[in-house]
Amino acid sequence: MGTASEPEFSGVIGPTYRESTPWWPPPAAALGGPNVVLVVLDDTGFAHLGCYGSEIATPRIDRLARGGLQYTGFHTTALCSPSRACFLTGRNHHSVGMRAISNWNSGFPNMRGAIPPTAATVAQILRDHGYATFMVGKWHLAPMDEASAAGPFHNWPLAKGFDRFYGFLNGETDQFYPELTEDHHPVDPPRTPEEGYHLSEDLVDRAIQFIADSKGLRPDRPFFTYLAFGAQHAPHHAPAAYLAAARGRFDEGYDVVRERVYRRQLAMGVIPEGTDLAPRNPGVPPWDDLTDSQRLFSLRTQEAFAAMLEHADEQIGRLVDFLERTGELDNTLLIVCSDNGASQEGGPYGVMNEFSYFNMLTDDLDELVATRLDDVGTPRGYSNYPWGWAQVGNTPLKWYKQNTYGGGVRDPLVIHWPRGVAARGERRTQFVHAIDIAPTILDVAGATMPATYHGVEQIPLHGTSLRTTFSDPEAPTRSTQYFEQLGHRGIYRDGWKLTTYHPAGQPFDDDRWALYRLDEDFSECHDRSGEHPDLARELRELWWGEAERYGVLPLDDRGIELFMAPARPGTVHARRDYVYHPPIARIPSEAAPAFGGRDWLVEADVVLTGATEGVLFARGGGDLGIGWFLQDGAIHFNYNALGREGRVSAPLRVEAGRHRLWARFEREGQAGRVTLGVDDLTIGAGAIPQFVRILGSSGLDIGCDTHAPITTDYEQPFRFTGEIERIAFHVRARPSERDAAATHRAEMGKE
Repeated sequence: MGTASEPEFSGVIGPTYRESTPWWPPPAAALGGPNVVLVVLDDTGFAHLGCYGSEIATPRIDRLARGGLQYTGFHTTALCSPSRACFLTGRNHHSVGMRAISNWNSGFPNMRGAIPPTAATVAQILRDHGYATFMVGKWHLAPMDEASAAGPFHNWPLAKGFDRFYGFLNGETDQFYPELTEDHHPVDPPRTPEEGYHLSEDLVDRAIQFIADSKGLRPDRPFFTYLAFGAQHAPHHAPAAYLAAARGRFDEGYDVVRERVYRRQLAMGVIPEGTDLAPRNPGVPPWDDLTDSQRLFSLRTQEAFAAMLEHADEQIGRLVDFLERTGELDNTLLIVCSDNGASQEGGPYGVMNEFSYFNMLTDDLDELVATRLDDVGTPRGYSNYPWGWAQVGNTPLKWYKQNTYGGGVRDPLVIHWPRGVAARGERRTQFVHAIDIAPTILDVAGATMPATYHGVEQIPLHGTSLRTTFSDPEAPTRSTQYFEQLGHRGIYRDGWKLTTYHPAGQPFDDDRWALYRLDEDFSECHDRSGEHPDLARELRELWWGEAERYGVLPLDDRGIELFMAPARPGTVHARRDYVYHPPIARIPSEAAPAFGGRDWLVEADVVLTGATEGVLFARGGGDLGIGWFLQDGAIHFNYNALGREGRVSAPLRVEAGRHRLWARFEREGQAGRVTLGVDDLTIGAGAIPQFVRILGSSGLDIGCDTHAPITTDYEQPFRFTGEIERIAFHVRARPSERDAAATHRAEMGKE
């Protein structure tokens, strides 16, 4: 009788091997299909690539388009995690629990932040058919409170069909100081920024290594490599040479550049004749109305974005060159796409740190231009560009990432497969969707999605293969597709699209629906709902039917506030006291103590020598974070709130040996107060001029600082030279809960 790991033996077993006949289970039979490489760029709009009319140079991707197919009717979900869930499963995002980003779990089936077992991924199916499977880069398909060294790991890449994983689990990371994971454990970057490190290069290095290892040892196995860049999500970071090359190239401003991109798209045939250029989105000021500081800062942030994309394009070229050199390119289905349109998270004027936007704070651009303009794009910045430049990236469309208008959901898609696609440099204009990627991969590999997978009944594929479009520019594709993102809604059917822009908090019944004929109105500029009220009403009813069918309901327009949701039982935050015993790996941001706008106390049981120095803990990175460290005979608490820095220091005059160091933060309106102590004595106190509710995406280090430095007072990693036996964070559930803070105050003695 067989087992799960050993099927029923089909040989003969006698008293000894001489009277026996050996037998081996047959190996998993590779399907004989091509290699597959799926490259996903983040926050890259319809017009960001050169082959789509951009002034940003992307010659390597353009070469793939010239050697294959370029799609102008490709649509996504308008947000990263949902689109990636579609890419890998072939099902609609609500149906697989990924209504929005995986950082959230709303308590409803459409927003769990993880792909359920009922939706096997393309990697799982291909691996079972003999493919080697590799995931490199951004995952963002696991609940982030599970993304620590403690797991659980059932939603990580290796549990979803990938043999190897190297990348980051959150939705973004610092490109110079990334929080990296290899397989199931955190790792440090192989080099420092000073040694030339950048994440995009590192990811391609690792993708090449995985493929080379596999093909060198098992040349008979095809591979599936999912390469998901951190580029072009903020922070927009690029090597210095690329930043220098971008300088001055956009000085005419976003109004002039967008008009030029639009004209180029028409001349190239990327958009149909008669397409209008959408007007400026609400809130985008005319370029000529900006102040000098606003223009200078805006230009620098656009240059950083362009430099990052040109650098990423070169890395894609390195991977393609490797495949060509090793003879694999001709038999590799290579897909390059984006997960959503250009980001609106830089606000109307751009931000030095994108978390200014999420913390609803504004930058003093006059001061930034005078003191920190050259930090943009470097390890000292964390920038995102303004709405005007984002709309350039979405030319000729309306709105942005998060929205169900074209600027959010119509994105670039290039497919290159020399052995399987005879066309060279042709365009395909059919309506296609993110859910069509996985069926296409399975189709060319010769695989099918089973009705059950490992005993679990599967949700049928919602997408369809694009393979017929490879040879037929008129091949029919899907006739109907719904959209929903953060309350914005839309429905496509047979060339018509009905869509809304939903202001958060507004009753959904008050939303205004607009009707567009896409084959005549590519940029959705001419609302025809007044001409066709019956059709508009019919499509609106169809949307509700599709919403019911695919699990879209309940509608939910909450966004940032879901980061502040109460902790759920059974998660890392189902407590108020976080106690760690070093050594301990870096704790990712959303598994770290949830400081936010709360009162909290940290205590460290340490062994000091006569000259102990170093970091006790560091949370955050760059110009957004908290650091607690010993240096020059004093203890320091540094709170950097997006450049609004607060420092409290006190001399530490104690004998060598065991001591209890403590620091208490108490919120006072939008500011705070920190008290420092050792053992039972208060040794210092002071004001913190600004606190933030969201401390960025960088996590918590204990005993060192491996992030972008929170302060320039020390050089990383500034490891603690004494011994930290225990460090504990006591966090109040809400800022109004002062009772525990009062208790701690009494415990600490006189103040």
